[in-house]
Amino acid sequence: MKVASLTDDIQYHESRPTIQVLMETETGKEIRIAFKKDQIMKEHKTPFPIVVEIFEGAIDFGVNGTIHNLKRGDLIALDGGVPHDLRAIETSTVRLSLNKADSATRVDKVAKNS
Repeated sequence: MKVASLTDDIQYHESRPTIQVLMETETGKEIRIAFKKDQIMKEHKTPFPIVVEIFEGAIDFGVNGTIHNLKRGDLIALDGGVPHDLRAIETSTVRLSLNKADSATRVDKVAKNS
C-alpha cells in the first residue's frame, strides 16, 4: 500500500510550475504540478496517454490550438502524441497521471523550459 497527499507540502516556484512525484506504482506515476497564477507549461507532447485532474484552481488547457477552461474537479484524458499546453488562470494544483514507461524528468524539463 502507498499513501500520498495532493495538499501536503505544496511548493511553488517563482517563475515556473513545480513538479513533484507523489507516488509510483506498478502501472503508473502520480505527479503534482503546482502553478502560481499566470504560470505556463509551453506546448508539448507526451509519448503515452495521460489523465490530468484540476484538483484546485483553474487552468486554460490548450489541445491542438483549442483552449479548454478547466476548473476544480475537471478531468481531461489525452492520447500520446497530442500537442497540449497549460496556463494557470489562478493559483492551481494539478494531478497528472502518467504511464509507468513515461518519465517525471520529461515533465520537469517541460516546466523548466516554459
